[in-house]
Amino acid sequence: MRKLLAGGLLGVLAFCQTVTAQKTITGFTEKNSANQQQLEQKFDAQLSAERIGQTIKDLSAVPHHVGSAGGKAVAENILAKYKSWGWDAKIETYQVLFPTPKTRLLEMLSPTVYKALLKEPGLKEDATSGQADQLPTYNAWSADGDVTAELVFVNYGLPEDYEELDALGIDVKGKIVIAKYGHSWRGIKPKVAQEHGAIGCLIYSDPKDDGYVAGDVYPKGAFKNEFGVQRGSIMDMVIYPGDPLTPNIGATENAKRLDRLEATNLLKIPVLPISYHDAQPLLEALEGPVAPASWRGGLPFTYHVGPGKAKVHLKVDFDWKLKPAYDVIATIKGSQYPDQWVIRGNHHDAWVNGASDPISGQAALLEEAKAIGELVKTGWKPKRTLVYCAWDAEEPGLLGSTEWVEDHAAELQKKAVVYINSDGNGRGFLGAEGSHALETLVTEISKDVTDPQTKVSIFERSKANRVVNASGAKDKKEAMAKTTLTLGAMGSGSDYSSFIQHLGVPSLDLGYGGENEGGEYHSIYDSYDDYKRFKDPTFDYGVALSKTAGRAALRMADADLLPFDFRSLSKTVNGFVKDLLSKTEAMRETTSTENEVIRTNQYALANDPTEKLKLPTAKAEVPYIDFSPLQNALTALEKAGDHAAEVWTKAIASNMDHGAMDQYLYKAEQLLLAETGLPRRGWYKHTLYAPGFYTGYGVKTIPGVREAIEQRNWKEAQEQIAVVAGAISRLADYLQKIN
Repeated sequence: MRKLLAGGLLGVLAFCQTVTAQKTITGFTEKNSANQQQLEQKFDAQLSAERIGQTIKDLSAVPHHVGSAGGKAVAENILAKYKSWGWDAKIETYQVLFPTPKTRLLEMLSPTVYKALLKEPGLKEDATSGQADQLPTYNAWSADGDVTAELVFVNYGLPEDYEELDALGIDVKGKIVIAKYGHSWRGIKPKVAQEHGAIGCLIYSDPKDDGYVAGDVYPKGAFKNEFGVQRGSIMDMVIYPGDPLTPNIGATENAKRLDRLEATNLLKIPVLPISYHDAQPLLEALEGPVAPASWRGGLPFTYHVGPGKAKVHLKVDFDWKLKPAYDVIATIKGSQYPDQWVIRGNHHDAWVNGASDPISGQAALLEEAKAIGELVKTGWKPKRTLVYCAWDAEEPGLLGSTEWVEDHAAELQKKAVVYINSDGNGRGFLGAEGSHALETLVTEISKDVTDPQTKVSIFERSKANRVVNASGAKDKKEAMAKTTLTLGAMGSGSDYSSFIQHLGVPSLDLGYGGENEGGEYHSIYDSYDDYKRFKDPTFDYGVALSKTAGRAALRMADADLLPFDFRSLSKTVNGFVKDLLSKTEAMRETTSTENEVIRTNQYALANDPTEKLKLPTAKAEVPYIDFSPLQNALTALEKAGDHAAEVWTKAIASNMDHGAMDQYLYKAEQLLLAETGLPRRGWYKHTLYAPGFYTGYGVKTIPGVREAIEQRNWKEAQEQIAVVAGAISRLADYLQKIN
């Protein structure tokens, strides 16, 4: 009782301080800013860390992957919650391809015999780890295959690692490769292996990265024990995400489907993830050159590259069936602009129990929804329609959200104001990515939400983190002087991709982390017990996420005029272009210098003759690339951004209805789409943001140009400069016409 009374008194004091220290929120008049702050205080008062913890416990109680009984039960549980809180809620079901393993076999045939365990044991310290109905350790979208070959260690399995192998005179053609998890998305590793002629791929987590070298292992500590395995999708999502059989259309029951072998985002070789317990005997048996210093991991032997006597047999085959994906869609209709939708989403499916990924984020979202339901009971209604979504089938490749977006594409491009995403959440610092015209919105929110541990704003805490981790005095001073939060650019790996990169719907991705490291990711140990001990023990960062994403949703729903500021976008894109120019110039200088080193035989003289390294060959010189179309387009965008801001400022001060201008603002992002999409992956249409062709989750900004330069395709780089300049010019012309 005393604790509740003290908390109530503190809440009253905080409320009074907020009311007396009024400020104007961007997008609101002075009067309505005060109303909005009072609304947000009422919203905050409804949030409960204890309830978030209980939701995480309840929804992660059983395995709930797509198509499972547990998955359906979780979706129905979420649906019932929404209905009980007064939301208009339903389940939209899509029939998606989802392979599950029938056979998994890995054995070393020579120089000794070893049969891999391919199993994570249940632990007495982890109540849910020993449950039935767990998906076994596997990589979804591996091809069926039965292969036997010599083994080669390829470090992290990235393109630069194969350049190192080439220098060592090692070819993986016809071999099975073994790669470490990390430094890129897992699906890139078999993709690059396949491109180099490998016939199979193993992926393991080295203890140096997230095992005993990083910290105490589970259950004593948070890091990966010797049996832990990271399940996960290896779909080539950089081609297109979603159901492989229904690109560009929703996977409804009667949708026209491709033959599986026609799907261009599926690989052709067998792939299997393994623990470092199973990897150790395989790696220890390798011969050949000693691995380069940067390749060596934490296992207790000398790492060799191979090949040699180490020969392995890999056999996997799968049950390729359509499974129901249950998307829960809940709405509260807007009172003034019902056809303007503010969409908030987090997935609900997991590889196993998924307490951290995704239920920690889903619990925060549900807490927001409950609080909003309570606000509605007091008579409040949002001006714009709120759409809260719990996506299914995210883990196999963003299937649930992508199919819903493709199914409703035309309507979303007319009505979707913003999509606000979250995923896993934990203790630490705010991470925020998204459409850069929303940078002011997120900055203001970050200054209004208090960090649970330090009691300063989450802006100040995140700023301190950037200052401390800045590389030098100049960077530290710049970080200390910064008064705005910098939004990151969006790559992939969560449910925002189809909204922003396919349809051009303005998007945000929000979450906390940095102090919740561990090795449970996509394993049976991603459990409530693990989360409670190591991720967010008090569940206070669940409340912080609810406050942050909830404010974003409420402010976008109730703004007098939507707070898009295209000056932020112009400044950010100008930075992207400057980076491209400097990197191109650096590549030109490096290429010229390296060619001179090669021409004068320096490598041959410096190399140790006993190592017999293959000498590098000269590369074509980097030609002049004309960036002027981009620079001219950016000049126009800067002027148009200033004009739009001036019109916006006048409009917010007027008493007119802003519905038409709102539509003009939120549809502006669609001007940045290229009709034919990116080269060789037309599903991705945004000219500014995309997952990298060889980074997967990691973003490539101005991807058409940047990747052409990285791949030394100068003709395509010049063509893509014209494409991007055209998109930016279209946006500039569009903004210039705002009145």
